[in-house]
Amino acid sequence: MVPLIPIQPEGWAAPKGYSNGLVGQGRTLFVGGQIGWNAQCIFETDDLVEQLRQTLRNVLDIVRTAGGAPENIAMMTWYLTDKHDYLKNLKELGKVYREEMGRHFPAMAAVEVKALIEDRAKIEIQAIAVLP
Repeated sequence: MVPLIPIQPEGWAAPKGYSNGLVGQGRTLFVGGQIGWNAQCIFETDDLVEQLRQTLRNVLDIVRTAGGAPENIAMMTWYLTDKHDYLKNLKELGKVYREEMGRHFPAMAAVEVKALIEDRAKIEIQAIAVLP
């Protein structure tokens, strides 16, 4: 396992649910945008929380196939179609996140977008992992 070392500038408030920065050394895996459909490209739900679960599983499938684990993910960017849906479901989204990712919090950004290419997609996640 390649350790990722959190970077926290002195005097900054501690981030909640993400890291401000991580330092790692190893092979770099760039995970293209994943959405909440299954391996056959079929949506099983239109619920944001469940689409997040499937999206994280898709990201993790790619990371594991490359020889990594959730702890190797250094950065994630979340693209959401409705920030209000995201904010009203924070507790459930956090629970799903911890079930899939554990207590590992990469450097992250979340951005509201007008739409995603797949009409039913409510979330898309890109990731960068540092692998052993």
